[in-house]
Amino acid sequence: MKILVIEDEDDIRRIAAVSLSKLGGMVVLEAASGPEGLTKAKSEMPDVILLDVMMPLIDGPATLQSLKNDPATANIPVIFLTAKAMEEELSRLKELGAAGVLVKPFDPIMLPNQVTSLLTAFCKGEVRG
Repeated sequence: MKILVIEDEDDIRRIAAVSLSKLGGMVVLEAASGPEGLTKAKSEMPDVILLDVMMPLIDGPATLQSLKNDPATANIPVIFLTAKAMEEELSRLKELGAAGVLVKPFDPIMLPNQVTSLLTAFCKGEVRG
């Protein structure tokens, strides 16, 4: 599985990338911003995108909207990463069309399984957080 991690914080992006590649056996692409992520999503066509909510330039929700508006990337499942764990925020992100939401700080050991579980549930039509 190919996953694109769009996260502006270098440390978080690297930890996620190592976790997903070494523990999850995934091919990991990285982007440090929304605009860079949009470009990589279109050129690389990942199977799933792990997307930070709060980023400069273009935040996660606006990045998701741009992905959905482009026929080439509209069907790529997106899992948000957020530090805001309040239920109404999680619900709002799911309503935007996310395949799921993971809360930071995440457990690097659990991350590959969480991504796989959310993606499986989304593909079966059982969107969860």
